Amino acid sequence: MSANTDRYENAVARYFEAWNADGPEALAKAVAAAWSVEGTYTDPLAAVSGHTEIAGLIAGAHEQFPGFAFRPLGAVDGHHDTARFAWELVNESDGSAPVAGFDVITLDGDGRIRSVLGFLDRVPAGI
Repeated sequence: MSANTDRYENAVARYFEAWNADGPEALAKAVAAAWSVEGTYTDPLAAVSGHTEIAGLIAGAHEQFPGFAFRPLGAVDGHHDTARFAWELVNESDGSAPVAGFDVITLDGDGRIRSVLGFLDRVPAGI
């Protein structure tokens, strides 16, 4: 496994740690570990920047989907400072996954996320 592959996989692992962090303190710490200070997140439903806004977006997802966790689908693929990966939002009690998509991330020199461009492939009605 190449150092670049490790770099992408480590960044994506920190990304999922942030999205699955439990509680405000753990969430703030995980976002700071995953994103650069000026990092951004953009998908069809949101466009935020900086640790505080990113943490707020994630906290909102937890409120909207209590008892759910974000899980990777398949392998991480990357080149240069960019990686892509698929994910799903899984109900931990019954295993259903009403939301799924894929994200493209750009990394800084330290391997932290500079930007996320998210795409939603499966979304329940009303979201």
